[in-house]
Amino acid sequence: MKNKQTEFIVKDHSISGEEFKIIENSEYGFLETTPQPSEEKLPLYYKSDDYISHTDSKRNIFETIYHSIRKIALKKKVKLINSFSLDDKKLLDIGCGTGDFLQVAKQNNWSVFGIEPDINARTIANKKTKNSVFNNDELTKFRAGSFDVITLWHVLEHIPNLEDYIRLLKKLLKPNGVLIIAVPNYKSYDAKHYKSFWAAYDVPRHLWHFDKNSISKLFLKFSMTVVNIKPMLFDSFYVSLLSEKYKNGRMNPIKGFYIGLLSNLKAIRSKEASSHIYIIKNS
Repeated sequence: MKNKQTEFIVKDHSISGEEFKIIENSEYGFLETTPQPSEEKLPLYYKSDDYISHTDSKRNIFETIYHSIRKIALKKKVKLINSFSLDDKKLLDIGCGTGDFLQVAKQNNWSVFGIEPDINARTIANKKTKNSVFNNDELTKFRAGSFDVITLWHVLEHIPNLEDYIRLLKKLLKPNGVLIIAVPNYKSYDAKHYKSFWAAYDVPRHLWHFDKNSISKLFLKFSMTVVNIKPMLFDSFYVSLLSEKYKNGRMNPIKGFYIGLLSNLKAIRSKEASSHIYIIKNS
């Protein structure tokens, strides 16, 4: 992948305090975090009790709000996958965290499988799914054409070997299968407002930073077509609240809510939400 130029510097506000460059990829148009940590070192940047997707805890109002919103989002996610006309209902959720989405999908008669690298989150997920969640190493052991739907909810931005990984996803999907990708959008209003303090840059855990054009261009290379794009309206509030903390050193719920709301209102016209869900058809 060819890079064009350095765009700006972003700090890892949540764990290491290190600074990373954000550069533009000239082939696809997304942004990249550089230098990218080695695959051996990368897990160290996830070692925090505050990494919220790896826990079911509700230790403070922030976590309580997060999990309450997640319940609403889960219903919408399951409604989305139930809307597809498919011969079967076999689902793979990659980066499934503590397994809530898989649990609800299972209750909706989906045959569920999950991939989760974090051992603590995986243990919680397996209690909810009757041991249907596996480590990363198991991903390559599934047979080709196994799944009707594969989901990556805020996961693709974490994947080191991007093109190889997409090839594997395509292989695992059935010919008429659906890939669902949810990622932050660096062209949203909240991203432009907070600039280097935008929490969704989340370096170096987020290795790639996408917009609508770059996602379409990236998957088209693998004969996969974006057929629909949906906004994730709750994300702007969550991201803006964290961004306020990174920018000013403390939570400011009123300001964070205002910027999140403003971002959603502006997205009505611009179609640039804080995060997007991409429905991608295999072919």
